[in-house]
Amino acid sequence: DVQLQASGGGSVQAGGSLRLSCTTSGFTFDDFAKAWFRQAPGKEREGVASIDSIDGSTYYPLSVKGRFTISVDSATSTVFLQMDSLKPEESGVYYCAVGHPHEDRMRIASEYNYWGKGTLVTVSS
Repeated sequence: DVQLQASGGGSVQAGGSLRLSCTTSGFTFDDFAKAWFRQAPGKEREGVASIDSIDGSTYYPLSVKGRFTISVDSATSTVFLQMDSLKPEESGVYYCAVGHPHEDRMRIASEYNYWGKGTLVTVSS
């Protein structure tokens, strides 16, 4: 069975940093694109970072570019999200996901096949 488990969430003040981890199993890690999504209460799930399986290209929305970094460790089948200079509006549940999205749809949640349970991030002002 495919399993993904996100961890590393918590409470942090605005301007602080957090590093999320997503441990995975049950599939060929390097064959799948990986992504992180955020869902705030009452809002749709939005992509905040993704990494292509073919050449490791990364994709970020402008709102987080330069502050968030997605990375992977193939040896341990783990996906990371380093988040710096966090803002209160970036609070929410963060989910990791894997799939085979088209290159121009890397931020679309429906493009991803497997999801982990999220981890809560709270950024206070």
